[in-house]
Amino acid sequence: MIDNKEIVLITGANTGIGFETVKALFASPKPYHILLGSRDPAKGEKAVAELEHECPSSKSSANFDAFNDASDPKKARELFNKSYDVNVSSTQVMTSAFAPLLIASKSPRLLFLTSGLATLEGAHKSYLTKLAGEVPRGWPKEGVRTTVAYRSSKTALNMMMLSWHHLLKGDGVRVWSISPGFLATSLGGKPEVLKKAGAGDPATGAELIKNVVEGKRDEDVGRVIGQPEWVGETGIQAW
Repeated sequence: MIDNKEIVLITGANTGIGFETVKALFASPKPYHILLGSRDPAKGEKAVAELEHECPSSKSSANFDAFNDASDPKKARELFNKSYDVNVSSTQVMTSAFAPLLIASKSPRLLFLTSGLATLEGAHKSYLTKLAGEVPRGWPKEGVRTTVAYRSSKTALNMMMLSWHHLLKGDGVRVWSISPGFLATSLGGKPEVLKKAGAGDPATGAELIKNVVEGKRDEDVGRVIGQPEWVGETGIQAW
């Protein structure tokens, strides 16, 4: 706690759901000390400047990693590994580094940002329906996008979440994965195009995260928490 403020570290917080989560926490009546993580320091500073216009608070910039996709087959291994590096390896290393501070906290919470694409049950069902689409014979599969690197890494992230839940349960650390749903962020392409395809406002994902941070889903610890409109009325995403 800093001056009775809860400390929240958010990686990738200069844009998208991360940025909206910072705004949602600022709008809460609870006081927070936000550590804003950004891969690009300049973008992080710009995000802080925008936030300072809305609410005075203590904020810091930190480095984090991200990646851009490409279609060059020669880079397939590099890009697949990069997806795991960002979503699994780097997340594991960073969580390990902050574990002592989590354990020392009065109300420790650990949230991993996953995806609706990570559910094995959902993928199994979709591949058995027309939603999966027809795949042409032969190789390569021209025009077919599987997002297999991303969705596999997010499935691995959920397993990692379960491991941390098991490891830290005795220390009183509450752990979840958060599946915010299909939202219009720059990570998934152009937000304006995604909105036309039915993507929601990133602020709804931020509100979901804030609710978990503030204890409204404590009974579902160790699960994947999602938006009811995406995962069903229980608000719990299937494995």
